[in-house]
Amino acid sequence: MTIRTILVGASGGSASGGAVALATRLAQRFGAHLEGFHVKFDPNEIIIAASGGGLGMPMDGAWIDQMGSDADKLASETKAAFLAETAKKGLAHVEEPPAGAAASAATAGWHENTGRAAVLLPARARFFDLVVLGRSDRVIDQPASDAIERTLLDSGRPVLLAPATPPAAIGETIAVGWDGSARSVHAIAAALPLLKKAKQVLIMTVGDRPDADLPSACAHLRWHGVACEARAIEGISGVAPGEHLLSTARDEGCDVLIMGAFGHAPWREMLFGGATRTIVGHSLLPVMLMH
Repeated sequence: MTIRTILVGASGGSASGGAVALATRLAQRFGAHLEGFHVKFDPNEIIIAASGGGLGMPMDGAWIDQMGSDADKLASETKAAFLAETAKKGLAHVEEPPAGAAASAATAGWHENTGRAAVLLPARARFFDLVVLGRSDRVIDQPASDAIERTLLDSGRPVLLAPATPPAAIGETIAVGWDGSARSVHAIAAALPLLKKAKQVLIMTVGDRPDADLPSACAHLRWHGVACEARAIEGISGVAPGEHLLSTARDEGCDVLIMGAFGHAPWREMLFGGATRTIVGHSLLPVMLMH
């Protein structure tokens, strides 16, 4: 089990650089193919939304053309930045999957489409082993963007959220949030390629969870060759479990946190509730989530 293909959402916004840098490092680590995926804004979406809402808003043609021109410019600049970053790290640019011995070398490619990121990103992500998305400074105090939420719900793939400034190391010391649930099991299974390459893995449970069975979870990972240590963290009154887990991971010097994502608020199928929302909203660590 390994990671052979990585998709990175290259939006061109404040979150894009950190995501590309982190994804490039992972491609090097696994000898994987990295695809930069950019979704261009479609000005026609505004016309459709306005007419669908019965607003009858007049649309200035020059304004629509300018938005299209701006979208093309952003796509061009984002592609150039992606290709420059990957070339600097020695990733060869390829259009098709390499064959033979070349298949083990880290490579990079580019793909773009026009429309809504929340629709196109999860559809594209289904064909990759790992998805890397950025956490925008604009939504740092919000649970998630629609694109992150829909990619977690609809792609069936693990999603690694990158901070704007990624850590110097990635995947050396890993924290795993564990509560004994099926979502925790799915997160560990998805993260095994990363866990097997780590120097140290700390599997953590916050609060009194008698069904978590930390020793068995750790033994499972050791059977896969993962150097694992269990941490039963005592809960603190007034401190959210997610905040406590994140603080402990930082104190232990972890450079990535892995956990299952889950949903509250059925009216929106919101994945980010409880511990997950706390961690995604405030983490400076990369966070790998699996729904």
